[in-house]
Amino acid sequence: MSDPKRPNILIFMVDQLTGTLFPDGPADWLHTPNLRALADRSTRFANAYTPSPLCAPARASFMTGRLPSGTGVYDNAAAFPADMPTYAHHLRGAGYQTCLSGKMHFVGPDQLHGFEERLTTDIYPGDFGWTPDYRKPGERIDWWYHNMGSVTGAGVAEITNQLEYDDEVAYNATRKVYDLARGKDDRPWCLTVSFTHPHDPYVARKKYWDFYEECDHLMPEVGDLGYEAQDAHSKRIFDANDWRNFDISDEDIRRSRRAYFANISYIDDKIGEVMEALRSTRQDENTIILFTSDHGDMLGERGLWFKMSFFEGSSRVPLMISAPNMTPGCVSDPVSLIDIVPTLCELGQVAEGTGALWSEGESIVHLGQGGARTTPVAIEYAAESTIAPMVSLRQGQFKFNACAADPDQLFDLENDPHELTNLADDPAHADTLAKFRDMADARWDLGAFDADIRASQARRWVVYDALRSGEYKAWDFQPYQDATRRYMRNDMDLNDVEENARFPRGE
Repeated sequence: MSDPKRPNILIFMVDQLTGTLFPDGPADWLHTPNLRALADRSTRFANAYTPSPLCAPARASFMTGRLPSGTGVYDNAAAFPADMPTYAHHLRGAGYQTCLSGKMHFVGPDQLHGFEERLTTDIYPGDFGWTPDYRKPGERIDWWYHNMGSVTGAGVAEITNQLEYDDEVAYNATRKVYDLARGKDDRPWCLTVSFTHPHDPYVARKKYWDFYEECDHLMPEVGDLGYEAQDAHSKRIFDANDWRNFDISDEDIRRSRRAYFANISYIDDKIGEVMEALRSTRQDENTIILFTSDHGDMLGERGLWFKMSFFEGSSRVPLMISAPNMTPGCVSDPVSLIDIVPTLCELGQVAEGTGALWSEGESIVHLGQGGARTTPVAIEYAAESTIAPMVSLRQGQFKFNACAADPDQLFDLENDPHELTNLADDPAHADTLAKFRDMADARWDLGAFDADIRASQARRWVVYDALRSGEYKAWDFQPYQDATRRYMRNDMDLNDVEENARFPRGE
């Protein structure tokens, strides 16, 4: 068993779950008993943001505490450098066991990034095949770009590619919790359990689909604005998603949102399985639990779907932390997933400053102790549907978005939560706009950022094209299980096998 003086850490990460459904824990109409119970014992961050509204960049930033401009993980096919310290490295160096079950979308030959053990493969490829190309603005790469078929094809299925994956993730995580309880390793542990739902396709098991038959939230609060009324970046998202080749009906929208909500309930069940294993092995009282997502989903708001946008549905994520030295309650100060590295280091009693030394984020433990935050939250996006890097700052009630290719945007989220009124040209907000522009200019050199992205893309296209010539060697993680040690073998004593596999022992 682990040293009771140091807490274990259990991290749940889900995929594409919008924080707009977690204003203070899960919305009361969601069927999520396990997440609701976790919320009751957690510090809940109502305004938590992704560092980048896309999977691989967000996750690399979550693990390192650095924005994509600092990691070089600009998109879903950019290599995650092996020399970039992650929370798994920091905790492992401080004496923790570190283990991953599930998705983290690492790209490159290093598929561990500080995890001592990885229980499953990833659901997405680890090579350079999904590289965008700024040299071809407006190009749509059909074989891997999102399209609206996820919306028109929404519905019910008992097994899918993604359901099979998350079933495997939960099974392996639960088995690992049992192994940690009955193991002989005295170190505290950090187990990261990362699911791919409720990410589209919007397809759910009937058990969960039926929960939302009478749901009052199956249509967006803000309907499709129409293509011509969209801002410049949203138009690029529409084009990248091949919208002209699909006729989206209200019924398609209702079915997509219903399946999405159903998959939140499915994930709640999977999380419940892991939590029950934690409780039944008496490890729950000494385990910090963190729940979050990599980014959100627009879910048809404004006519937009999936992510890739700075609008709230896409950029805001749920974040809840249950820790002995953080008081349950709701925090409204904006925070970021890049704050997680220094937060975990503080909670895990890692040497002071270790995580902060390498992170652009700041610990948010004090926010769970009545403290406040005034520094802005930064977001970057530079992948498909962009032609130049986009940056965003959230501070107080305002959000500022900038891109060399587009007009500035300034939104007052307190008075305009749906971001329908751009205040950038409003003389009454000229001082606020100037303040945000100054903060952005101090943080980013957009010209240099753009050049770095283009160079990275160009290098990767050369490497990927070359590696597809001749015999292909995959970087994708291959989980290894030593079956010779798993159950009874004739180099073992059966009595020892039975006793060591039991928890609790002697009762």
